[in-house]
Amino acid sequence: MSTEPSTGSVLSARELTRHYQISRGLFKPHATVRALNGVSFELASGETLAVVGESGCGKSTLARALTLIEEPTSGSLQIAGQEVAGADKAQRKQLRRDVQMVFQNPYASLNPRQKIGDQLAEPLVINTGLSRTERRERVQAMMQQVGLRPEHYQRYPHMFSGGQRQRIALARAMMLNPKVLIADEPTSALDVSIQAQVLNLFMDLQEQFNAGYVFISHDLAVVRHVADKVLVMYFGSPMEMGPAELIYTRPLHPYTQVLLAATPSIRPDSTKPKIKVSGELPNPLDPPTGCVFHTRCPHATERCSSEVPAFRPLDDRLVACHYAEEVGSAPQTASVA
Repeated sequence: MSTEPSTGSVLSARELTRHYQISRGLFKPHATVRALNGVSFELASGETLAVVGESGCGKSTLARALTLIEEPTSGSLQIAGQEVAGADKAQRKQLRRDVQMVFQNPYASLNPRQKIGDQLAEPLVINTGLSRTERRERVQAMMQQVGLRPEHYQRYPHMFSGGQRQRIALARAMMLNPKVLIADEPTSALDVSIQAQVLNLFMDLQEQFNAGYVFISHDLAVVRHVADKVLVMYFGSPMEMGPAELIYTRPLHPYTQVLLAATPSIRPDSTKPKIKVSGELPNPLDPPTGCVFHTRCPHATERCSSEVPAFRPLDDRLVACHYAEEVGSAPQTASVA
């Protein structure tokens, strides 16, 4: 699997990094937090890339970089073939139209003092020359597509349930027919009974608009339902990336195995061995040398603590592990000890 840009790509990231300078107090030098460290991937129209990992792995930092909320420290980011670095004001305005985002919390992402119809029309006011009547028609058509009724146009956000608010947020993101949609934990704040409905809506709109999705989540069961490709991240670095079914059926990186083993199941298999993993995430101000996962990895050796593994192709995916061949051939596990 290659991360080189392709002609059919709507989103291309190469060695993206995002570092922050943190003050450590008076008379002390600033520390560098490497929140994002060398992430590369390709996304085609109509394709869904899921980004998974535990809290603090850099998922949301990646989302902010992809939506141009924050500038990457280094690396290349191309949207529909247009390089973001060096783009002028007019080009950035167009690029922001092409990449839209659905946030995690539908209660916080909508303006409580503005009617739903006005919030959905706002992207059209800013980015198009449509008349007021045309904007209203466009908004009502989109509301119908996401399962909202015409009378909802004049209502305020507090009058809707969480699932309805996320439908509104999705409708607002799709108003400009973006090429890329970034969804940052879009179902984690919803009841389980509503999650499936919202996920099906995401997939229906993707089929209709042919947008590329970057779906950020910690719920691996949800990811398997929606993703074409999976990018596993840990401590800001990519660990493994490849076709979703391949990642789920034969994970090669120890961290991917840990994540999958920790996924709850209604039919746990007690005959499978457990993964013994200990420790917490490293200190961002004092990251470990070598492989960032070696402090918690059950397969770590001295080489892992001194040498950074290359993100290399293996078995139709990319994996950053010195011993991926041996780890991948070991019996798969079902739970974490």
